[in-house]
Amino acid sequence: MGRVSRSLAPAVALALSALLCCPTGLGLEPLRWCASSEAELSKCSAMGKALAGVELRPGLACLRAASARHCLAHIRDGLADVVSVDGALLLEAGRDFALKPVVSESYGQGPGVSYWAVAVVRRGSGLSVEGLQGSRSCHSGLNHTAGWRVPLGVLLASGRMSAPGCDLPQAASHFFGASCVPGAVGEGFPASLCTLCRGDGGGAARCQEGPQERYFGDLGAFRCLAEGTGGVAFLKHSTVPDALQGPDPPPSWAQGLQASDFELLCRDGGRAPIEDWQRCHWARVPAHAVVTRPDVDAGMVAGLLLQGQQIFGGDPSSSSPPSAFQMFTSEPFGGRDLLFKDSTVELVPIPAAQQSYQAWLGEGFLQAMSAQDCGPDGLPETLRWCVLSTEEVHKCSEMATAFKQQGLRPPVQCVSAESRRHCMEQIQKRAIDAVTLSAEDVYTAGRVYGLVPAAGESYAEEDSSGSYYAVAVVRRASAESGAFTIYELQGKRSCHTGFGRRAGWVLPVGLLLSKGLVQPRGCSAPEAVSAFFSASCVPTEDLQGYPPNLCEACAGDGNGGHKCEADSQERYYGYDGAFRCLAEGSGDVAFVKHTSVFENTDGRNSAPWASHLRSADFQLLCPNGARAEVGQFAGCHWGRVPPRAVMVHPETSAVAVYGLLDRAQDFFGVNNNSSSNSSNRFEMFSSSVYKGKDLIFKDATRAIVPVGERTTAEAWLGRSFLEAMEGWEAFPSSSPECSRAAAGPTVFPPLLLLLPSLAFAQWLSI
Repeated sequence: MGRVSRSLAPAVALALSALLCCPTGLGLEPLRWCASSEAELSKCSAMGKALAGVELRPGLACLRAASARHCLAHIRDGLADVVSVDGALLLEAGRDFALKPVVSESYGQGPGVSYWAVAVVRRGSGLSVEGLQGSRSCHSGLNHTAGWRVPLGVLLASGRMSAPGCDLPQAASHFFGASCVPGAVGEGFPASLCTLCRGDGGGAARCQEGPQERYFGDLGAFRCLAEGTGGVAFLKHSTVPDALQGPDPPPSWAQGLQASDFELLCRDGGRAPIEDWQRCHWARVPAHAVVTRPDVDAGMVAGLLLQGQQIFGGDPSSSSPPSAFQMFTSEPFGGRDLLFKDSTVELVPIPAAQQSYQAWLGEGFLQAMSAQDCGPDGLPETLRWCVLSTEEVHKCSEMATAFKQQGLRPPVQCVSAESRRHCMEQIQKRAIDAVTLSAEDVYTAGRVYGLVPAAGESYAEEDSSGSYYAVAVVRRASAESGAFTIYELQGKRSCHTGFGRRAGWVLPVGLLLSKGLVQPRGCSAPEAVSAFFSASCVPTEDLQGYPPNLCEACAGDGNGGHKCEADSQERYYGYDGAFRCLAEGSGDVAFVKHTSVFENTDGRNSAPWASHLRSADFQLLCPNGARAEVGQFAGCHWGRVPPRAVMVHPETSAVAVYGLLDRAQDFFGVNNNSSSNSSNRFEMFSSSVYKGKDLIFKDATRAIVPVGERTTAEAWLGRSFLEAMEGWEAFPSSSPECSRAAAGPTVFPPLLLLLPSLAFAQWLSI
């Protein structure tokens, strides 16, 4: 069968049968191949004549387009039928033109695999993925897939690198201490991208793309590392083994080097031997593939090309004479890699299950390429920020001015909205671009409006996630009293941080609702909770119509005043107050955050009520019915409360938004050292100047952090938070009775927007 391997014979037979038995789609009309250059058109014409000469049907016709992207448009519009593209263009072919891959090139490394993009370092260098910032980097060339596009894409997608204005050369220059990126020379390119380049050794061709630059290409990038010029090299997986262990002697600069002198940096932060590239790589770069429209029969396309390669594949065992047309040779037509890559060993039909750009590209490569997608649709000319109050308008206006003075792009424009939901609606319509939302509103923004997170807030320098855990704390049970679990909570006395607060109300009540332990009573969640616990302290801002036993366990100010009020005069208000409620015996369980026990025990709180408490005297109630020690909160909690997030339309470039904010915090954040900031009083994470609180960003924010792999609202919120929200969503607020009640007088205080349904939002205003 010529170049067709035995393992692929069944797939080839299926493709051929589709051609020979029952051709569909294009019928007997020739398959129209789109060429993007004169050399490619010349080879295409020769292939068409060769196929016609052996009477293969439906035959091949050729047409010329201005570029490969124009070819994709021609195929979509029915003016052409097929073209072969690389992985980066295949992303556009599938996403923007709805085309599908049907035939793959194979280069002898397995179907669908072109090569693996890797990061190579010296053994013992101490470099890791987390510590790459500021390192010296060697790249095979500007816009090379393994040497530029994949590493930048991975660093951008993970949030380790930011790209304000989607300026990738500037982003790389700001991230790496110095680099050699052959081709990144000339106007508009930062000088640091060529700092490590050497040229021809005589001062010529420095940083140029071509063999005169000694550090050009995969082998050149490896040489840059091997000679100690750079600390990390981005290249193809085969480069180091081929240079040091191949059939040819190593080049002079590599004499004495062993493959064991080098290691691979893995995306997960680990390292691996050079030979372990299948496990430790930055992306699997997919092979080139032939794409077509969904209405074209994939079997017919595969059948024609596979029959053609049996005759013209260039294998010595094929029946074609040496002088005949060769599918995988481009030299006679004055070019390289025309129609197919010259290194192609065989063509392989792509199974139907993989005939989508997502399946063919693979998660790693797709993520890396998507992170660099900063086209005009993804990068707005101005970033329109949604603001909700006069104070926020004032701060936003000063933020826009401060950003502009530092040359940050895109420029910020402030747009007022009536409510957070109005912001979400306008972002969905692309009339506004961004807004910062709390966790409950992130839930609504994702579930109802399809928005996605672009950046998040972090409130502790040592914790980039910015989240905390909601826990249920109880006293350690004695042998006499016995230990109750979540399933024996009914009838117990409960201590809550406050009505409507996340750790003290939203998450525990939501989880109890989702488990069916708390049963709805009419339209009132407070009534439902009051019927579940025998007594509680749930401080509130509005006592009118509030169930009395939700205040029964409260203490007030100790003199009979301010009982159950949501401020510090109520001794049991807030995290410390709810834990004090438990510690003083007024409650059996306290719903607080995971740090509350540690902050008030073992001598950390000198107040009389806490000075004698020991953390070992308390335990956690787990949602699965178990108990755990207070230090085991990561595995025994009632929800991880995520930080606030900047939400955008899914087609807006999250990389551009995060890049802007990340660079801005260098000037206007908590730890900036910019001398220019001394004359500019704007601070991103402070609202006191504007006589407000948490304007645009929460005042407690220490840094803006990337979303990393949490690229959807659901991923940002986490499973436990979603489960609690789903418990609230099941509350019977959509009944006609509740809808009528929502139009009546105010009975209970609002509880923030927790759920997407309008009925629930109405219930919140009751």
